[in-house]
Amino acid sequence: MAIQKIDIKETIIAGVQYGMQNILNLILMVLLYIVTVWIPYLNVGTTIGLYKAIIKIGRGETFRPTDIFDKENFNNLGDFFLLLGFLCMGIYVAAMFMFIPAIVIGIAWQFAIYFFIDKGLSPTKCLKVSYKATYGEKWRIFFIYLILYIAIGIVCGLLGMIPKVGGVLAVLATICCLAIVVAVEGVMYKHFSDKADEIFADKIGCCCKEAPEAPAAPEAPAAPAAPEVPAE
Repeated sequence: MAIQKIDIKETIIAGVQYGMQNILNLILMVLLYIVTVWIPYLNVGTTIGLYKAIIKIGRGETFRPTDIFDKENFNNLGDFFLLLGFLCMGIYVAAMFMFIPAIVIGIAWQFAIYFFIDKGLSPTKCLKVSYKATYGEKWRIFFIYLILYIAIGIVCGLLGMIPKVGGVLAVLATICCLAIVVAVEGVMYKHFSDKADEIFADKIGCCCKEAPEAPAAPEAPAAPAAPEVPAE
């Protein structure tokens, strides 16, 4: 069965609709993240919490802005930093080849952190799954972000031209637009999460999550001993 590619228009519309329906929670979460992203160590947990919220958005689940402060966000920090190290190192090396490969590999590995948090995969497996899931759709991802940020630039630019209050309105509009971007990214992750599960189920013979071991077959009962023949 062929896997449909992500629809640029429908993805943006779905993300904007979700964002408008949950705009207050999204804005509060973005504001809390902006305030805490400058605090050492705490910013690690809030960053992971933001990723978790985006995963919930993709699934249509409810979330609370304060979930980014959950203590569970600090679990398994070693593998999280190891994954970030692989990401940064790979993109840095790709940037040595005139930057275009770095953009491509950055898009290809974009959902690696989501797969790490959501599916509990190892750092190297996350990169592989993200690369395969985004294969053939990198330009679509690029244009989704391009359209979003062009729209943000136009809206904030127009508001910024208003005398006296333009700067304040532009900042407020930027925060609202970032909240919408978070919602759109959640919709995108849902598509690529489903695609990754389908690819790995069909082509590798396993889901992204480790499958439980099959129960051992019961031992066959021992054959009864033959009766002894009486001696003559």
